[in-house]
Amino acid sequence: MKKSLVLAMAMALGVTASAYAANPFSDVPAGHWAYDNISKLAAAGVIEGYGDDTFRGDRLMTRYEMAQIVAKAMAKGANVDRLAAEFADELDALGVRVAALEKKADNVKIAGQIRYSYKSLKEEKPGAADWKNSEARLRTRLIFTGKVNDNWSFVNRLENNQYFHNDKEEDKDFKGEDTDVKINRAFMTGRLGGAKVDAGRAAMYLAEGMIYDDTFDGVSVKYGDKVKLGGYYGKLTEAKYNAKDNDKAWGVNAKAALGDNVDLFGGYDTMSFTGDTKDDLHITNAGLKFKFNKDIALTGMWLHTNEGEHKNGADAILDLFGANYKEPGSFGLQAVYYNQPSYSAEAHTMNGDYDRQTLWADGFKGYSVAASYTVAKNMMASVKYYDLKSKEDSDKKEKTLWSELQLRF
Repeated sequence: MKKSLVLAMAMALGVTASAYAANPFSDVPAGHWAYDNISKLAAAGVIEGYGDDTFRGDRLMTRYEMAQIVAKAMAKGANVDRLAAEFADELDALGVRVAALEKKADNVKIAGQIRYSYKSLKEEKPGAADWKNSEARLRTRLIFTGKVNDNWSFVNRLENNQYFHNDKEEDKDFKGEDTDVKINRAFMTGRLGGAKVDAGRAAMYLAEGMIYDDTFDGVSVKYGDKVKLGGYYGKLTEAKYNAKDNDKAWGVNAKAALGDNVDLFGGYDTMSFTGDTKDDLHITNAGLKFKFNKDIALTGMWLHTNEGEHKNGADAILDLFGANYKEPGSFGLQAVYYNQPSYSAEAHTMNGDYDRQTLWADGFKGYSVAASYTVAKNMMASVKYYDLKSKEDSDKKEKTLWSELQLRF
């Protein structure tokens, strides 16, 4: 690279000197076409000549020499992002942090999840033979988080699912279908007047996941620290109750920390519908979580719905230890007792089946046990077993064995 070309780029740096210095280079006469710019840059300390007071403008420069000029221009506050990007490796070798580029690179962060799962299901039906099946699934997710400004970010999640199962025609209603890559999260998140706001297609998690843990289209707001208040308005897109005519949903919730070891929580959620097909669904919950220590926690919850034959229920969750993706060798155990009212499990957080025989509509009782182990950093294996039966007809049962390996990056 010739210095004459470097000077042409250097003129765009916006570097100025407070006064013209005397000509520092013997081979750049006053009538030279680049005399003024060379004098300015030399006075600002951006360029230097050789020990014999020459500039040698026709000499080819090395990339490291150019990187030194860029580094000095950066130190003067010049806007040289494009040059800094071109010579990033050389600048790094020189120990120069390209702060502006680092800041821009931090504007978009990418994370991912890969989960391979295997599900084995046994279904017991009144007056019929037991039915069994199994299915494997590979789910891939990419999450992009772009910083809009100091208060707001945009989150986008892409997901693809691949299923592996048998080809029995009689089991076709059990099979999951492969999906193209789809966007199932796209929302703005930030703070407004001290409140955290999510707007768009985001996640919704209601009553520790016992009511809903899936996609939501709308706006949600959370406010507070030790006492947290929240609310949302929009559509619970995966709700089962009258799914075809599910029009909108709204709810309010609260959570209060009663000291260091006890959390009190509760909420009220409602779904309304187009037409006169069904009455609006209302679900109320209240619960208490007690942390015995950092390794043991017990959660109890009461649930009530206004629809169905079984309007009341209560769940209990016991958590022991806890596997951590960042800590290889860590593990966790969990036991859950379910007593769900009719229509309360709209998109339950569990991996067990509860909808093939409409247990979600009947209400159901049962239990689950689970174990998780971090096999390596960002790699966790889990096994879960679910045993559920209908509250409407105790001969209707769903038993699921679920296993998975999930990777995060």
